[in-house]
Amino acid sequence: MTGARRFFVEGRSAIGVAVEIAGSDAHKITHVLRLRAGDRIEVIDSTGSAFGAVVEESGPTVRATPVERLAETSRSAAALDIEVAQAVPKGRRMDFVIEKCTELGAAAFLPFYSERSIGRDVGAEKLSRWRRLARSAAQQSGRRAVPPVAAPVEFEALAGRFGDYSAVLFAWETAPKEPLRDRLPSALPDAGRVLIIIGPEGGFTHAEAELAESRGARLVWLGTRILRTDTAAIVLLAVIGALTS
Repeated sequence: MTGARRFFVEGRSAIGVAVEIAGSDAHKITHVLRLRAGDRIEVIDSTGSAFGAVVEESGPTVRATPVERLAETSRSAAALDIEVAQAVPKGRRMDFVIEKCTELGAAAFLPFYSERSIGRDVGAEKLSRWRRLARSAAQQSGRRAVPPVAAPVEFEALAGRFGDYSAVLFAWETAPKEPLRDRLPSALPDAGRVLIIIGPEGGFTHAEAELAESRGARLVWLGTRILRTDTAAIVLLAVIGALTS
């Protein structure tokens, strides 16, 4: 079944027990896909379990009943969970980062503010939009979990969490000029949580890079071209995926 018919539902689902889908997902089912009673969709519950379900009723609220459990997607025991710490950019550039990095498999997003951050206007509405985008991108790309999007913190607070990760990669334009294909194999563990850190439009300060390195982060160079902040995370995530898949 295509990602267009895949929807997340809250709680734990079971075969024969109807679930209700509301909001934008219900609108998509009823008015975009034009599904009616008897049509099939896929629902994924809060545990990541996927079910084939039959639509019982469409409208402002869609009622569907799971009829079969779908096979788990195989995953290597040595898989890495890559989390993205992104300095909040101005405007809606974070929307692009969250959507595309979700498609590339980001396990979570940790927005933060650094010394040169321009975008510091993150309120409840913007955070809610980021979470909706992560949910939509997860559905579209066939994922069984929605990556959480945390509320922004200051860089110093983010640095205090480095010990929670097996590896921390700090992208910096003045890092030692070692190509990623040479740098990453030794920097990445075989398994565990990895945090990649992308700076703001104006880049990180030397003091921030020194703080990151003192907390155990490895500085990585993304190449001769200076990438936009909303491009860098996508590039690094894609390269990691290519080297570890």
